[in-house]
Amino acid sequence: MPKRRKKQRPPANPYAPKYWSTWMLVGVAWVITRLPLAWIRNLGHASGDLLYRFGTSRRNITLRNLELCFPELDATERSALARRVFRSVGIGGLELMIPWLHPQRDLRPHFTLRGVEHLEAAVAEGRGVILIGAHWAVMDVISQPLGDLGSVDVMYRYNKNPVWEWLQVSGRQRYFTNVIERSDTRGVLKALKSGRAIWYAPDQDYGPKHSVFAPFFGIDTATITATSRFARLNNSPVVFLRQHRDEHRMHWHLEFSAPLDNFPSDDEQADAARMNAILEAEIRKAPHQYLWLHKRFKTRPTGTASLYD
Repeated sequence: MPKRRKKQRPPANPYAPKYWSTWMLVGVAWVITRLPLAWIRNLGHASGDLLYRFGTSRRNITLRNLELCFPELDATERSALARRVFRSVGIGGLELMIPWLHPQRDLRPHFTLRGVEHLEAAVAEGRGVILIGAHWAVMDVISQPLGDLGSVDVMYRYNKNPVWEWLQVSGRQRYFTNVIERSDTRGVLKALKSGRAIWYAPDQDYGPKHSVFAPFFGIDTATITATSRFARLNNSPVVFLRQHRDEHRMHWHLEFSAPLDNFPSDDEQADAARMNAILEAEIRKAPHQYLWLHKRFKTRPTGTASLYD
């Protein structure tokens, strides 16, 4: 489990000249959030196309990830899928600003929720809930309906840019009672003991220190063990959350699984493999809506060559 984050230095001045460009982007995003959803979709497509063309490093990482995870696809098919990934990420980068910068905009008619009864039953047990998410292209746009459930808190990753840190924390605090930095174990335990559900995504590569190697798309992948450990803190049930976007209608679907049986077990590696298998099955339903732009397989077992050279 990640250690509690060390005390941060005093935050940088968010109004310093070096952050003016960030404020300009926030201003542009503020305007975009007032546009019709179809326009936001089209702008997302365009921004994704630009990132695909000029973001050489991210494009190469994405193509390599797709090559590793979908070896049945040829180069042309992988390229087409990668373009869809970037377009989906482009939409996601704009739509997440709506709840942060235009919270008065009611997106509820554009959401369908399934399996809410599973989360409600798990919360009713009074032991807190680990609500497992993932880094989909659809992220914080779901804050409004998720916050409406009244029982969900969220974990996040601290950002050194004070403008972005303010934006992501204040944006999430509009919907969630507790916005907990990912290394604040005490905050997580306090929320679980009060019966809250903690929404977090454990599917990125955080290095070998708090990870085990477990299969993910047939590859031994560094997978953090925090899910098992958090669940043990208060004997909390674990529920999986999947979110998916219908891009044609700009309609979002949220689906909650039933609590996982016999989780956690006494084998952290088996637990990690189980979580990866669940995530892989969900990704295969809509692979273009997963965030393939990061080096998911960066950490390798000792003596194993890098997969990104």
